[in-house]
Amino acid sequence: MPERETMLGRLGPGLVAGASGDDPSGIATYSQAGAAYGFALLWTILWCLPLMCAIQEISARIGRVTGQGIAGNIRRHYSHWLLHPVVLLLVLANTLSLGADIGAMGAALKLLIGGPALLYALGFAGLCLVLEVCIPYESYARILKWLCLVLFSYVLTVFFMKVPWGQVAAGTLIPSLHGGKDYWATLIAIFGTTISPYLFFWQASQETEEIRDHPAELALVSEPWHARVQFGRIRFDTITGMLLSNVVAFFIILAAGATLHVHGTTDVTTAEQAAEALRPLAGRFAFTVFALGIIGTGLLAVPVLAGSAAYAFGEARRWPTGLNRKPLAAKGFYAVLAAAMVIGLALNFPLVQRHLHVTPIKALFVCAIINGVAAVPIMVVVMLLAGNAKAMGRFTLKSGMLHTLGWLATGAMALAALGMVVTQ
Repeated sequence: MPERETMLGRLGPGLVAGASGDDPSGIATYSQAGAAYGFALLWTILWCLPLMCAIQEISARIGRVTGQGIAGNIRRHYSHWLLHPVVLLLVLANTLSLGADIGAMGAALKLLIGGPALLYALGFAGLCLVLEVCIPYESYARILKWLCLVLFSYVLTVFFMKVPWGQVAAGTLIPSLHGGKDYWATLIAIFGTTISPYLFFWQASQETEEIRDHPAELALVSEPWHARVQFGRIRFDTITGMLLSNVVAFFIILAAGATLHVHGTTDVTTAEQAAEALRPLAGRFAFTVFALGIIGTGLLAVPVLAGSAAYAFGEARRWPTGLNRKPLAAKGFYAVLAAAMVIGLALNFPLVQRHLHVTPIKALFVCAIINGVAAVPIMVVVMLLAGNAKAMGRFTLKSGMLHTLGWLATGAMALAALGMVVTQ
């Protein structure tokens, strides 16, 4: 059976996007949510799942239908006055997230072996850059996905602790809203790390890479008779990736709520505190398991963050883009990728850190908030693009469940961001 027709062959950009969603920022945010509010925010994961699936599937459809990424489509069908702010917003959010993720990876390795976290951060940034330039990302991601399985230790943890399942069920099924500014900041952070703008651009651009990598395939505007098969593959791929991502997120909040919150730790500021959620399972090896999870997800997510910024910037400038291109064939694309990595790394230097006044773990949480706010205008543009007949042709999205869920996701992000702003 051809690879593309097997179950594993149908998994690709959506699975990688889902795995990247549980990046160091996600681990820190979910740990903070569980520590601060116990099980009260578990409902957000249940509600986020269909919304996350919808906006990611819409992004993937844009790439598959048009053969262009999101930024490329904005350039073709809208004014530069819209294109430039959207790309700038994405690149800014991604660069800040890159810095936080790289810093957290350095802190995690320091947790394991001691030594200078900054030196480790420098090493991780260099390693990610070399691997992203020299190895096709598909091969790179295939290896790292196995390391990210460490995150399922959070799922196993619940079997080693006393869990009040009645409270868990109530927190999962009954949404609770509080008026405090910290609650709304945590809410937008969960939304921002779960429904992240860089994942929209990444999945759309990876669909265009899929077209380039398979010469027999064309964009659906040219091959509309393949729409049913391709949309089915995209939906399966996206739902699988987002479901795995959200299951892990759910259990990180649950584990932190049943350990940190119960024992009075309500503000996670260090890697040591975040690792405590794994102690019932891993005991004295909790730090090891936590550190491996941070490093594994960081190695997977950092190239996605840098790559999505490079895709957006390159498409906006009409440059050749793609991680499967040789560096000399896409000089501008790789230059932006390297620049985002270097600037992100620079955010971890002492001179900058003295002005930021945040620990690596807290920086991850702050970046999740930034992503939540940045997602709102970007999601509006994605939904308008999906409904643009000039871009999508006969596949214009103007009605149906996917259309409704896409706008619900956009509205939910907007309400959460507005709630945070109002309560500050």
